[in-house]
Amino acid sequence: MSEAPSTPYTVAVVGAGPAGLYAARKLAQAGVQVLLINRDLKPGGLAEYGIYYTKHKMKEGLRKQFRKILDLPEVQYFGGVEVGDAYSVTLTDLYDLGCSAVLFTVGAQGTKMLGLPGEVGTEGIFHAKDLVYYCNQLPPFANQHFEIGKRVGIIGMGNVMIDIARWLIFDKKVEEVIVIARRGPAERAYTDKEMREVVKNLDQEALHAELERIEPALKEVGQETEALFAEMMKPLEKAKAADSPTRLSFRFLSSSKRVLTDEANRVSGLEVESNRLVPKGDTLRPQGTGEVSVIPMDTLIYAIGDQVDEKVGLPFAWGKYIVLSDPHPTAPERARYEVYDPNKEQVLEGVFVGGWARVASDGLVGKARADGETAASEVLAYLESQTSPSHAHDEPLQRWKRLLASKEIRQFTKKHVQRLEAAEQAEAQKLGQDFFKFNSNQKMWDAIESSPEV
Repeated sequence: MSEAPSTPYTVAVVGAGPAGLYAARKLAQAGVQVLLINRDLKPGGLAEYGIYYTKHKMKEGLRKQFRKILDLPEVQYFGGVEVGDAYSVTLTDLYDLGCSAVLFTVGAQGTKMLGLPGEVGTEGIFHAKDLVYYCNQLPPFANQHFEIGKRVGIIGMGNVMIDIARWLIFDKKVEEVIVIARRGPAERAYTDKEMREVVKNLDQEALHAELERIEPALKEVGQETEALFAEMMKPLEKAKAADSPTRLSFRFLSSSKRVLTDEANRVSGLEVESNRLVPKGDTLRPQGTGEVSVIPMDTLIYAIGDQVDEKVGLPFAWGKYIVLSDPHPTAPERARYEVYDPNKEQVLEGVFVGGWARVASDGLVGKARADGETAASEVLAYLESQTSPSHAHDEPLQRWKRLLASKEIRQFTKKHVQRLEAAEQAEAQKLGQDFFKFNSNQKMWDAIESSPEV
């Protein structure tokens, strides 16, 4: 491979999770110089900080792939830089670099709440993403305090719910975890593989009782309680050993209506409305019955997905960045990646989104990788339609370095990533652990400065 880009183009990729990293690789393989800009010091995004924190083998396998991407001479990595109109480097700063295109793969960093009465300002309400970041030692979440009670409700029924339940059961060992879902057991979104981690703590007697409670609603849509019970208990066949007294239970067909609080302004319960299931097209949708009840709890966690970060400053509506809605010019069934400004009624020239920045919380690492690579293909097609820039190919890179210096932002490059990983591996060996992470940016910098060159 050449030591310098074989094309005069430079593309800024903002966000170094799986979508951004694999997009950077595809661009680099086409000879494009890539400025890979990341909010966190360490690259990896979802793969580093979103996968359950004890899955060391899976994470290390992904890190090996990411190291190869960072080793590409066309890829210039800069960690610890927040980009957006509310952050250190504004969109205007970024666009003024003169890059041929900009691809945002910043993930879904905004939190999605339900807007319930009693939600705002109440103690004991958390978002699953923040807790996942906390467990994975992502600064600044790693140093925040999350006061978890004894009876915890989780709204949501996907794999993120399982991760949170697993942490509550085996790390916090709370008394009870109650999973609250608008739909029924047949519409559960978690996988049996993930459920194996916690199924031994599932209260089977309580599950029977819950299925009996909603049996009339299930029969309306042709679902049988015994068959559903058997399906839900199937993960027991390959279940992991349980060493926790925590009781896991489900509350199905229940829409959250209001958060109740105690005299200390902490969660004391969740008011829910019972649902029935009604067909709508090929799916079943929950419909309220008007019957209201209260589920007692002292902690409430939202595992309902995320939305993009509005503060970045890209055109935004309904939790998403706005992309062009016209059919793709060469493949009508293909998604669009070009950012669209509805106020100007035109695309933002050369600005694209990919991964969870395009569709929040959609799939895991494999899907993010595929979407990032598709986004890179769209960028490359755009570059083919452009005339070559008049400036030297490394001018955007030099402007970027001058910009960081003017804003007094330290350059955290791929050599720093290597030294940080070496320092963390050394610390893990010293402590006899599978893996170790420094839990603040300052500690990372200190470790780098005190470690030998790699």
